[in-house]
Amino acid sequence: MHNEFTAIVEQDGPWFISYCAEVPGANGQGETKEACLASLRAAIVLILEHRRDETLRALPPDAKQELVVVG
Repeated sequence: MHNEFTAIVEQDGPWFISYCAEVPGANGQGETKEACLASLRAAIVLILEHRRDETLRALPPDAKQELVVVG
């Protein structure tokens, strides 16, 4: 599945920091812009996987899952 997210990147002294506009709580940091974006990617993946797992655990037994494709 292909997803695109908006990364907001700022430089704070020698460090780059970033966050994702679409995924609250997803933040990255690194000594280079590339490292910062890699850190942000990893955070996005972890957050989305966690949210999916938590939601699926809480589903009632008769709930049905459907795939929705956006874009």
